Amino acid sequence: MNIKTLVGAGDKIMLVTLPFALGGIALNILYPRFFQLHSAIIGMIIGAALLVVGIPFWLFSVVQMLRCVPKNKLITKGPFGVVLHPIYTSVAILVIPGLGFVFDTWVGLGIGAILYIVSRIFRGQEEKKISGIFGTEYQAYRSKVLIPWL
Repeated sequence: MNIKTLVGAGDKIMLVTLPFALGGIALNILYPRFFQLHSAIIGMIIGAALLVVGIPFWLFSVVQMLRCVPKNKLITKGPFGVVLHPIYTSVAILVIPGLGFVFDTWVGLGIGAILYIVSRIFRGQEEKKISGIFGTEYQAYRSKVLIPWL
């Protein structure tokens, strides 16, 4: 199995999201007052909580994918049993916004929102490819995912 099989739509998602992320981070560095959340300790607590949940969720998803995809196995347990795209979802909704709260900037929320929207746009291609490989097994898995719309 080649690296493109492992990446899925991730390269396209990053290609679209990266300019927004770099621009937002650059603007945040140049004009930090404009991007401040002013959330003080509450923001740090929210950010830490998002990271404590998001990083292990993301890491477990990556490990599962690296183990199962080269063996041509459909992943249905762990984070993949909770959401259809746990790698994109955890980074967009938990990790990047969590970092934004920790660093007291709303740029993390913006980048997370853009990443989530872009991943929703491109994930259909990935799902079509997976459905073509696994057929009814994939459809049965999709019907059992705890939060399929996320």
